[in-house]
Amino acid sequence: QVQLVESGGGLVQPGGSLRLSCAASGFAFSNYVMRWYRQAPGKERELVAIITAGGSTNYADSVKGRFTVSRDNVKSTVYLQMNILKPEDTAVYYCNADRAWGGTKYNYWGQGTQVTVSS
Repeated sequence: QVQLVESGGGLVQPGGSLRLSCAASGFAFSNYVMRWYRQAPGKERELVAIITAGGSTNYADSVKGRFTVSRDNVKSTVYLQMNILKPEDTAVYYCNADRAWGGTKYNYWGQGTQVTVSS
């Protein structure tokens, strides 16, 4: 069955780094657009980063220059390298897989991983 499993979250001090991973299975990963979202307490879920099937990337203004999204199609895994972390980066981070093909939209979510930035 389809699975997206995030890992790598945790507690980190301001200015520190974390690398999130999202391991995919059960679908043709290389054909999908992959996105990272986050949701802080009391706030709406927001898009953080996107990487297309071809490897093009884009980022929310709030993380540009600090976060890097990448993918390994052999391992069916997408990564989010987060540097210079700030307290406002604290949130649950989710990965998302998306594809439209043959008139059908396919969209999958992981369960999320908590990132806490605090001293």
